[in-house]
Amino acid sequence: QGQLVESGGGLVQPGESVRLSCAVSGFTLDGWTLDYYAIGWFRQAPGEEREGLACISGLNHPTYYADSVKGRFTASRDKNTVYLQMNSLKPEDTATYYCAARPAYYCSGYSDYGMDHWGKGTLVTVSS
Repeated sequence: QGQLVESGGGLVQPGESVRLSCAVSGFTLDGWTLDYYAIGWFRQAPGEEREGLACISGLNHPTYYADSVKGRFTASRDKNTVYLQMNSLKPEDTATYYCAARPAYYCSGYSDYGMDHWGKGTLVTVSS
């Protein structure tokens, strides 16, 4: 059974950077390795709907970003960890950030379509 665990959240000041990590384990069902899963990053602010931010495909296929974070956020993956580097943070970036896995190596843009395993989230608060 696959598991995703986010970390790296906390309180940061506007303009600062944070790197979130998503540790992934257990995705070896039927011989699939993590390389065959697309991993997405999402966030949800209090009172708001969940927002798709980025999706990093497996097998070196493309990464997709929402316009709201393009140029500031960068997703990457290294073995069993997926990262979200967040730069130039703004107060409106305050949210709980989640990673999720989709059992396909390609993303459906940066949407949550097909994401069937989710982490519990890590809170990022951007405030002076």
